[in-house]
Amino acid sequence: MIGDISVKTNLYLVSGYTDMRRSIDGLCATIQNMLHTEPDSMSVYLFCGKRCDRIKILIKEPDGMCLLYKRLDCSIQGRFRWPRNRDEVKPITWKQFDWLMSGLEVEQPKALKMDV
Repeated sequence: MIGDISVKTNLYLVSGYTDMRRSIDGLCATIQNMLHTEPDSMSVYLFCGKRCDRIKILIKEPDGMCLLYKRLDCSIQGRFRWPRNRDEVKPITWKQFDWLMSGLEVEQPKALKMDV
């Protein structure tokens, strides 16, 4: 299925600001520069721009690269809570991804720690 991120095991959040005009090649170059590796087929890479109202998700599929784009509705005036530590790529869990997509901070110090 095109753009199925549910089968991926690694999620990487590229903190700081990303130029949202970048396409697949530009985002792949960012991954290569920051992680010193090629994008792999078991990973999801998340990018956010300055306005924090849109996210790009880059994934590698068996036959090529796929770029997913999410823009929050203008009428909601919502923002993603994106960490701004420059030049940092941090691995996140699926729970943290869910928090991020729900408009929460990636780090939730008061969240209950559950063994899965």
